[in-house]
Amino acid sequence: MPAVHRRTVLKGAAAATGLTLLPATASAARVRLTREEHRVIVIGSGFGGGVTALRLAQAGVPVTVLERGIRWPTGPNAETFPHPTSPDKRIFWLGSELNLLGLVSLPFEPYTGLLERVPGVGMDIMCAAGVGGGSLVYQGMTLQPAEAVFNANLSEQLDYARMDRVYYPRVARMLRVETAPDELIASPTYHAARVFRRNAERAGFPVEKIPMPIDWSYALRELKGEMKPSYTNGDCAFGVNNGGKHSVDVTYLAAAEATGRCTVVPQHNVTSVALGPDGRWQVFADRIATDGTVLEKKILTTQALVMAAGTAGTTRLLMRAQAHGTIPDLPDGLGTGWGSNGDQIYTWTSLAEDFGSPQGGPVIYGSLEWDDPARANTVIQASLPPLPDLRTTMLVGYGVSQGRGTFVYDSLKDDAVLHWPPTADLPVATRIAERINAIGGAAAVKLNTTSLVPSTWHPLGGASMNVVCDLAGRVRGHRGLYVLDGALMPGNTAACNPSMTIAAVAERALDEIVVRDVGTVF
Repeated sequence: MPAVHRRTVLKGAAAATGLTLLPATASAARVRLTREEHRVIVIGSGFGGGVTALRLAQAGVPVTVLERGIRWPTGPNAETFPHPTSPDKRIFWLGSELNLLGLVSLPFEPYTGLLERVPGVGMDIMCAAGVGGGSLVYQGMTLQPAEAVFNANLSEQLDYARMDRVYYPRVARMLRVETAPDELIASPTYHAARVFRRNAERAGFPVEKIPMPIDWSYALRELKGEMKPSYTNGDCAFGVNNGGKHSVDVTYLAAAEATGRCTVVPQHNVTSVALGPDGRWQVFADRIATDGTVLEKKILTTQALVMAAGTAGTTRLLMRAQAHGTIPDLPDGLGTGWGSNGDQIYTWTSLAEDFGSPQGGPVIYGSLEWDDPARANTVIQASLPPLPDLRTTMLVGYGVSQGRGTFVYDSLKDDAVLHWPPTADLPVATRIAERINAIGGAAAVKLNTTSLVPSTWHPLGGASMNVVCDLAGRVRGHRGLYVLDGALMPGNTAACNPSMTIAAVAERALDEIVVRDVGTVF
């Protein structure tokens, strides 16, 4: 594909997007501009992007997946991912203001790291970067909602019976979900999990094993000394070095690439999207080094564009295009209907119980209170990293909340900023607090870190179904433009962490897109 070096072309590209693609410096003028054409471009490589890539490639459609981050290969005794107890530049995405509990900043040299904190007004969003998206760092809880809770919070037109029969099982097979074996749970480092189960049952709450996309034989091999610990000492908060975790990069994306019709392109940071004068879609992206240096600027033209950059990434790109007029007539509801999934993250310090250290992870048990769809919630225990014995472990809750935030475009920042009402999640937060207090008992200190520094790892909405898109993610009024990630969800995923439902809804959408859109729309 030819490279274009003329400064006039660069200025034209900038004008087309309303953004300044190149500073007016001599060194910037030497950055190459390349134009490419593709059949389908997917922005983002998480659950929605992975499903899209695989199903289109299997249907014979060539797909290019743009990912801003890097690949994170794993394997027994690998050192790919950073360790929570010795943080380094690999944790943070370029320019992120990530810190610990809002108190201790950890400045490192710029790097295309795993996590970005996207500041909002009243709520911050935690976003992942890397091939595999959020599946690299998520704990892995793979929960399917109950029918009544699903229908109360998501569109009944999705047809829960079909989702239950076809799409949730399809995701479970792809991710090879399993619950932890009793042999592992009985081992010394999983004492905290056993205490959680005992206390929750004593409090009258149901408890069950949580399905996880993990080959637990890796953890058992750690116990036998055959691998350096990663699961059994809780050293997996920023990715599992040992392998055995069935993240999107080693499941959906690997299968897509194996077809020969999918190309995953890391270190391509998308800065804007536009509708071209010929009716095709344009994607403006910087190919970057791991320190953020722009190595090449690209204008990629495509017949079909799938936004799967995560809730914050997708919503902000579309709202920037709306503000600059590079995509006209986007639906009025863009940026609305955003929810935190009710996230509440607690530390549980017990005066009566020594949880021990290290603590095995990532998650073994959860308590699902789903009988009432209006206040359905889930509480799980999660391990601490391998720290000195602090008599402390983690409890995490999330659930149904009707609280909603809105992204507002800020022309000075040229960005859409989330605005979140401070009491939006109060009902579900109150119920989760009641349950955690009951599980923790009187001789314990429970600290809600979310109340100190409001943030969520489960952002949902911004381009929601039945508002901005149809149920297959088609953006209303825009042929060939799709949203297939957490932005499509209507603010919560029915008392479950979002990954399985995002993937299942994407699977359903791709079945329809392959039949109706491939060969006609693109």
